[in-house]
Amino acid sequence: MAEISVCRQCRREGLKLFLKGDRCFTDKCSVERRTYAPGQHGQGHKKLSEYGLQLREKQKVKRIYGIREKQFRKIFAEAERLKGVTGDNLLLLLERRLDNIAYRLGFARSRAESRNLVKQGHITVNGASVDIPSYLVDRGDKIDVKENSRKVPAVVESVEGAERRGVPTWLKLNKEQLLGEVLDLPSRAQLTMPIQEQLIVELYSK
Repeated sequence: MAEISVCRQCRREGLKLFLKGDRCFTDKCSVERRTYAPGQHGQGHKKLSEYGLQLREKQKVKRIYGIREKQFRKIFAEAERLKGVTGDNLLLLLERRLDNIAYRLGFARSRAESRNLVKQGHITVNGASVDIPSYLVDRGDKIDVKENSRKVPAVVESVEGAERRGVPTWLKLNKEQLLGEVLDLPSRAQLTMPIQEQLIVELYSK
Protein backbone atom coordinates (compact mmCIF):
# COMPACT_ATOMS: atom_id res chain seq x y z
CA MET A 1 0.00 0.00 0.00
CA ALA A 2 2.85 2.41 0.80
CA GLU A 3 4.32 1.94 -2.69
CA ILE A 4 0.94 2.60 -4.31
CA SER A 5 0.46 5.81 -2.30
CA VAL A 6 3.88 7.05 -3.40
CA CYS A 7 2.93 6.66 -7.07
CA ARG A 8 -0.35 8.45 -6.38
CA GLN A 9 1.62 11.44 -5.10
CA CYS A 10 3.43 11.72 -8.44
CA ARG A 11 0.18 11.39 -10.38
CA ARG A 12 -1.45 13.98 -8.14
CA GLU A 13 1.26 16.48 -9.06
CA GLY A 14 1.27 15.46 -12.71
CA LEU A 15 5.01 14.80 -12.91
CA LYS A 16 7.69 12.43 -11.70
CA LEU A 17 8.85 13.24 -8.18
CA PHE A 18 11.34 10.34 -8.28
CA LEU A 19 10.04 8.91 -5.00
CA LYS A 20 10.54 5.26 -5.98
CA GLY A 21 14.09 5.37 -7.25
CA ASP A 22 14.95 3.26 -10.28
CA ARG A 23 11.32 2.38 -11.06
CA CYS A 24 10.78 6.04 -12.01
CA PHE A 25 13.25 5.59 -14.89
CA THR A 26 11.35 2.64 -16.40
CA ASP A 27 8.12 2.17 -18.33
CA LYS A 28 6.57 0.84 -15.09
CA CYS A 29 6.33 4.41 -13.81
CA SER A 30 2.68 5.21 -13.03
CA VAL A 31 3.00 8.75 -14.38
CA GLU A 32 4.07 7.35 -17.76
CA ARG A 33 1.15 4.93 -17.88
CA ARG A 34 -1.55 7.15 -16.40
CA THR A 35 -1.06 10.84 -17.01
CA TYR A 36 -4.12 11.89 -15.01
CA ALA A 37 -4.60 12.42 -11.28
CA PRO A 38 -5.72 9.48 -9.10
CA GLY A 39 -9.26 9.08 -7.83
CA GLN A 40 -12.76 8.98 -9.27
CA HIS A 41 -12.50 12.46 -10.78
CA GLY A 42 -8.84 12.27 -11.74
CA GLN A 43 -9.47 12.70 -15.46
CA GLY A 44 -11.44 15.90 -14.96
CA HIS A 45 -9.96 19.35 -15.55
CA LYS A 46 -10.81 21.33 -12.43
CA LYS A 47 -9.34 24.81 -12.54
CA LEU A 48 -7.49 25.77 -9.37
CA SER A 49 -7.77 29.16 -7.72
CA GLU A 50 -4.68 31.30 -7.14
CA TYR A 51 -4.49 29.99 -3.58
CA GLY A 52 -4.98 26.44 -4.83
CA LEU A 53 -2.04 26.78 -7.23
CA GLN A 54 0.17 28.16 -4.46
CA LEU A 55 -0.80 25.40 -2.05
CA ARG A 56 -0.32 22.73 -4.73
CA GLU A 57 3.21 24.01 -5.42
CA LYS A 58 4.14 23.89 -1.75
CA GLN A 59 2.80 20.36 -1.43
CA LYS A 60 4.77 19.32 -4.50
CA VAL A 61 8.07 20.63 -3.11
CA LYS A 62 7.40 19.06 0.29
CA ARG A 63 6.84 15.71 -1.42
CA ILE A 64 9.92 15.98 -3.61
CA TYR A 65 12.22 16.56 -0.64
CA GLY A 66 10.24 14.53 1.92
CA ILE A 67 9.70 17.46 4.29
CA ARG A 68 6.86 17.79 6.80
CA GLU A 69 4.90 21.01 7.22
CA LYS A 70 6.48 22.20 10.48
CA GLN A 71 9.99 21.62 9.17
CA PHE A 72 9.16 23.23 5.83
CA ARG A 73 7.94 26.39 7.57
CA LYS A 74 11.18 26.51 9.53
CA ILE A 75 13.25 26.21 6.34
CA PHE A 76 11.17 28.92 4.67
CA ALA A 77 11.70 31.25 7.65
CA GLU A 78 15.45 30.71 7.34
CA ALA A 79 15.26 31.42 3.59
CA GLU A 80 13.58 34.74 4.37
CA ARG A 81 16.32 35.71 6.82
CA LEU A 82 19.13 35.10 4.33
CA LYS A 83 20.27 37.73 1.86
CA GLY A 84 19.09 37.35 -1.71
CA VAL A 85 15.91 36.03 -3.31
CA THR A 86 13.76 34.09 -0.83
CA GLY A 87 12.63 31.49 -3.36
CA ASP A 88 16.18 30.78 -4.51
CA ASN A 89 17.31 30.56 -0.88
CA LEU A 90 14.54 28.08 -0.12
CA LEU A 91 15.57 25.68 -2.89
CA LEU A 92 19.25 26.00 -2.01
CA LEU A 93 18.58 25.13 1.64
CA LEU A 94 16.60 22.08 0.54
CA GLU A 95 19.35 20.98 -1.85
CA ARG A 96 22.04 21.37 0.82
CA ARG A 97 20.38 18.85 3.14
CA LEU A 98 22.59 15.83 3.72
CA ASP A 99 19.85 13.36 2.79
CA ASN A 100 19.40 15.15 -0.54
CA ILE A 101 23.15 15.29 -1.21
CA ALA A 102 23.58 11.57 -0.50
CA TYR A 103 20.70 10.91 -2.91
CA ARG A 104 22.13 13.23 -5.56
CA LEU A 105 25.49 11.46 -5.33
CA GLY A 106 23.79 8.13 -5.97
CA PHE A 107 24.29 6.55 -2.54
CA ALA A 108 20.53 5.88 -2.40
CA ARG A 109 17.82 5.35 -5.00
CA SER A 110 15.37 7.82 -3.47
CA ARG A 111 15.43 10.61 -0.91
CA ALA A 112 13.44 8.46 1.52
CA GLU A 113 16.04 5.70 1.24
CA SER A 114 18.80 8.29 1.62
CA ARG A 115 17.16 9.70 4.75
CA ASN A 116 17.22 6.24 6.34
CA LEU A 117 20.83 5.76 5.28
CA VAL A 118 21.82 8.96 7.10
CA LYS A 119 19.72 8.19 10.19
CA GLN A 120 21.30 4.74 10.49
CA GLY A 121 24.78 6.27 10.60
CA HIS A 122 26.11 5.06 7.24
CA ILE A 123 27.22 8.53 6.03
CA THR A 124 30.15 10.73 7.05
CA VAL A 125 30.90 14.38 6.31
CA ASN A 126 34.57 15.31 6.22
CA GLY A 127 35.35 12.05 8.02
CA ALA A 128 32.89 12.58 10.88
CA SER A 129 29.73 10.53 11.26
CA VAL A 130 26.55 12.58 10.77
CA ASP A 131 23.12 11.02 11.37
CA ILE A 132 20.98 14.15 10.92
CA PRO A 133 19.22 14.21 7.51
CA SER A 134 18.68 17.99 7.70
CA TYR A 135 22.40 18.72 8.22
CA LEU A 136 23.44 21.40 5.72
CA VAL A 137 26.54 20.64 3.68
CA ASP A 138 28.76 23.40 2.34
CA ARG A 139 31.13 24.04 -0.52
CA GLY A 140 34.20 21.78 -0.25
CA ASP A 141 32.58 19.20 2.04
CA LYS A 142 33.39 15.55 1.38
CA ILE A 143 30.60 13.03 1.87
CA ASP A 144 31.16 9.31 1.84
CA VAL A 145 29.72 5.99 2.89
CA LYS A 146 31.42 4.46 5.92
CA GLU A 147 33.82 1.68 4.99
CA ASN A 148 31.88 -1.00 6.88
CA SER A 149 28.65 0.12 5.17
CA ARG A 150 29.89 -0.05 1.57
CA LYS A 151 28.66 -3.62 1.11
CA VAL A 152 25.07 -2.75 2.05
CA PRO A 153 23.07 -4.16 -0.93
CA ALA A 154 20.91 -1.05 -1.34
CA VAL A 155 24.01 1.16 -1.51
CA VAL A 156 25.79 -1.11 -4.00
CA GLU A 157 22.74 -1.31 -6.29
CA SER A 158 22.14 2.43 -6.08
CA VAL A 159 25.69 3.46 -6.96
CA GLU A 160 25.66 1.11 -9.94
CA GLY A 161 22.74 3.10 -11.35
CA ALA A 162 24.07 6.54 -10.38
CA GLU A 163 25.31 7.40 -13.85
CA ARG A 164 21.93 6.59 -15.40
CA ARG A 165 20.18 8.88 -12.93
CA GLY A 166 22.87 11.53 -13.33
CA VAL A 167 25.08 13.30 -10.79
CA PRO A 168 24.78 17.13 -10.81
CA THR A 169 27.79 19.05 -12.14
CA TRP A 170 28.18 20.85 -8.81
CA LEU A 171 28.91 17.51 -7.14
CA LYS A 172 31.69 15.04 -7.80
CA LEU A 173 31.43 11.29 -7.26
CA ASN A 174 34.27 8.80 -6.95
CA LYS A 175 32.31 5.64 -7.68
CA GLU A 176 35.07 3.24 -6.63
CA GLN A 177 35.66 4.84 -3.21
CA LEU A 178 32.01 5.86 -2.67
CA LEU A 179 33.27 9.36 -1.97
CA GLY A 180 31.46 12.53 -2.97
CA GLU A 181 32.51 16.15 -2.89
CA VAL A 182 30.53 19.39 -2.99
CA LEU A 183 32.41 21.31 -5.68
CA ASP A 184 30.12 24.32 -5.40
CA LEU A 185 26.65 25.32 -4.24
CA PRO A 186 24.14 25.16 -7.09
CA SER A 187 22.72 28.18 -8.85
CA ARG A 188 18.97 28.35 -9.47
CA ALA A 189 19.57 27.51 -13.14
CA GLN A 190 21.20 24.22 -12.15
CA LEU A 191 18.11 23.04 -10.25
CA THR A 192 16.04 21.65 -13.10
CA MET A 193 12.97 20.24 -11.33
CA PRO A 194 9.86 22.11 -12.57
CA ILE A 195 9.30 24.14 -9.42
CA GLN A 196 7.69 27.58 -9.28
CA GLU A 197 9.07 28.69 -5.94
CA GLN A 198 7.58 32.18 -6.28
CA LEU A 199 4.14 30.64 -5.74
CA ILE A 200 5.33 29.35 -2.35
CA VAL A 201 6.72 32.76 -1.45
CA GLU A 202 3.38 34.32 -2.35
CA LEU A 203 1.54 31.73 -0.24
CA TYR A 204 3.56 32.47 2.88
CA SER A 205 3.36 36.22 2.27
CA LYS A 206 -0.42 36.30 2.72
